[in-house]
Amino acid sequence: MRLLRSTIHPSLPNLNGRVFHRDSVRAIVLRGEAILLLYTERYDDYTLPGGGIDSGEERQTALVRELKEETGAQNIRDIEAFGHYQEFRPWHIEGYDLVQMESYCYRCSIDEQLGPLQLEAHELANGMRPVWMNIYDAIAHNKQIMLASPKKGLSIERETFLLNMIATELVS
Repeated sequence: MRLLRSTIHPSLPNLNGRVFHRDSVRAIVLRGEAILLLYTERYDDYTLPGGGIDSGEERQTALVRELKEETGAQNIRDIEAFGHYQEFRPWHIEGYDLVQMESYCYRCSIDEQLGPLQLEAHELANGMRPVWMNIYDAIAHNKQIMLASPKKGLSIERETFLLNMIATELVS
């Protein structure tokens, strides 16, 4: 899968030390300029649905699981690789100095009707919910949050980069 971007958090002086490796998947579901995203009230941002790959789990299996859990997507099909985003971040878990995050992005189709959600406790606490959003509006919103919000998470930069790439390459 093609590498879309590799980033190193500015607080890391180098990539030496004990590295925790975390693989995740992200789903790209488009209908014209509308894209299925997750809105998180706590951070006031839009992100691609997806999450961590369980031990021994195949990427596409994880994609289907995460998309169903977070959005209620049904009949997930036509899964195609788009690219992956690599990032190195500080890690604040005992035994590790940094984390290498790999986000594997896949384009797919789903049925129009969404089913029930299976959100985790922290996702519910953060006010996460699936929304269909105009991709350009989502990009503009995230850029404004990146400029103005002191509570923005590190992930918004990745997500906004990915949304820009999707808009450039996939939205007609």
